[in-house]
Amino acid sequence: MAACRRSVLLARYRTGFLMPARFLSDDEPTKFQPPVKPQFVVKQVSQAQRRFLSPEFIPPRCRRDPLCFQIERDDMIERRRLFNIPEFYVGSILAVTMSDPHAGGKLHNFVGICIQRSGKGLGATFVLRNVIEGQGVEMRYDLYSPRMHEIQVLKLEKRLDSNLMYLRDALPEYSTFDVNMKPVLSLDSEVPVNQIIVEMKPRPWSKRWEQEKFHIKGIQFERYLLEKHIKRAKKSAKPWDQFDMLKEYDTTKIEEDILQEIEQKMAKSKAR
Repeated sequence: MAACRRSVLLARYRTGFLMPARFLSDDEPTKFQPPVKPQFVVKQVSQAQRRFLSPEFIPPRCRRDPLCFQIERDDMIERRRLFNIPEFYVGSILAVTMSDPHAGGKLHNFVGICIQRSGKGLGATFVLRNVIEGQGVEMRYDLYSPRMHEIQVLKLEKRLDSNLMYLRDALPEYSTFDVNMKPVLSLDSEVPVNQIIVEMKPRPWSKRWEQEKFHIKGIQFERYLLEKHIKRAKKSAKPWDQFDMLKEYDTTKIEEDILQEIEQKMAKSKAR
């Protein structure tokens, strides 16, 4: 037992988690200094290439079979040759036309704001939300579904948050859009960021959006929460997560490889 404990202490000492007392300048223990977090450089990408850097093209960190994701990318690129998938983000307003055997005209149209994008590869999905006749309606679509006819971006913009599921608990006007809305043209090369702060319905909400794990910036919680609720949210916070180097995923090299792969495949298709 003692030998096992010595080996654990030795491993902690070698990795830097244990500092022997003889290395201290005085008898007081030193304050823990977290390691420097690496800074990821965000490179500017041309407008023509941004749509190929959609989140579904970036494989997850714990990828086990790179060949599987490469085959999926080939199918995704082939699908994009036949069907135009525009550039859009969470917070953009879209109009989707999809074939529906149960609809009268065999086509189903829906207009709404994109509140979530999830999934990787061919399993990528997105959720649209709209309030129709006072009732909140949400539609989840498979981005690479063969039943998809058209995806039209009516208003291209981003929001402060990468997930807008909290609009379910917001006032209806923040999720209400005209089904006959006309496209809004933007002359800016960069995607605009909507800095809107939504107003919420009275509590209780569907989730405790004030918790630190959601990282929500589009709600002013001081207007809706009591002091005891804010204290409870702070207790559940994990301030050490900001020093976790494994939580952030540097995809710079992967994005460069994907863009190079796409350019080569597009050049081969043009040469045929």
